[in-house]
Amino acid sequence: MSLTESQTGELNLAVHEYLLSRGFLSAAGSLAVEATLENAPTEAPEQSSGMLEKKWTAVVRLQKKVMELESKLEAVSAELAGPKKLGGKRDATTWIPRPPGKEVKGHRLPVTRVLFHPVFSVFLTASEDTTMKIWDYESGDMERTLKGHTNTVQDIAFNAKGTLLASCSADMTIRLWDFDGFECTKVMRGHDHNVSSISFTPSGEHLISASRDTTIRIWEVGTGFNVRTIKGHTEWVRAARPDPSGTLIGSCGNDQTVRVWSFETGAEKHVMNKHTHVIEELQWAPVISKASINVAMGIEDEGMYRDGPFLATGARDKKIILWDAGAGVAIYTFAGHDSWVRSLKFHPGGNLLLSAGDDKSIRVWDLKTKRCTKTISAHNHFVQSIDMHPTTPYLVSGSVDQTAKIWECQ
Repeated sequence: MSLTESQTGELNLAVHEYLLSRGFLSAAGSLAVEATLENAPTEAPEQSSGMLEKKWTAVVRLQKKVMELESKLEAVSAELAGPKKLGGKRDATTWIPRPPGKEVKGHRLPVTRVLFHPVFSVFLTASEDTTMKIWDYESGDMERTLKGHTNTVQDIAFNAKGTLLASCSADMTIRLWDFDGFECTKVMRGHDHNVSSISFTPSGEHLISASRDTTIRIWEVGTGFNVRTIKGHTEWVRAARPDPSGTLIGSCGNDQTVRVWSFETGAEKHVMNKHTHVIEELQWAPVISKASINVAMGIEDEGMYRDGPFLATGARDKKIILWDAGAGVAIYTFAGHDSWVRSLKFHPGGNLLLSAGDDKSIRVWDLKTKRCTKTISAHNHFVQSIDMHPTTPYLVSGSVDQTAKIWECQ
């Protein structure tokens, strides 16, 4: 495969800049002459763009991913070719974390959020120490630290392809990062207080933020403009997230209400009350969970299924409540945590809900039976965040004890 004339020119310029930045002036001059680089500088720029390093890093990362996939393919092929065993591996739809978790350390203050990358075999941690760190979830090695915020990083989110990362902070800003070059490309300002949650819409064209200033804001990713401000909550909005279709926004906060809004107009559709304390977390149920939720409601006939959409909230009243956001009503309550519920995650298989909280535990709930099927003593301090990988058997947790843990699932 040969490069186009434009690609060849870009590569030559990147190599030329690299040679200058490393002090190889004679070699850079020779390259400029032989490659006929017009108007090529003869001295190193004050600040190098690092173009060649970025391309090299991207190539190395892709090579590593290819090797990992080849290894997994070989293992699967061998398994399929071999004799079938009774029992075997647990169905991927029911993977659950198994102790012990692999602990990783690096932050100087509590970990506020953990998040898997949708493509690469890495996860991110955000912290009160103002940084985000990138970790390999298979080896546990830390790969990079992202700096830019000047106060606690409260939440992080990837777009569907994993090319963009969004972060929000108590410094009242939202930052957009190019995940290929690990550079902050936009800083969005508009909130008047701590920004507590950030989410991409399913299309990836907008961001939704929630803040202690009691507002929800919608931002255009391409321009960084605040295109809509939604008001209605009377106190700190802890979380605001789009539903899987991108047509609704669910929010919750210190006013103990769960609210559903139209993404298109910002109009309030429902105000739902049942929690008796601050609501810390909100997560929309994936479409695949619809059947399990309807069975829990006693609806066995698929033709009679309620469409929802459904969402779950976790609060300081130690409860998790599942809601029908289409009808604006509570469906049922999960009770079992001994302290505040901080984080929720629907299992990618659709039948389970995972939760974590200040009782230092991670709990697994069966959506059909509404029962807690497993409790894991996860950390030495409050568990603030969990995330589950959508396709591989891993869960990650982050804690006030300044550590993250990687849990293999079986």
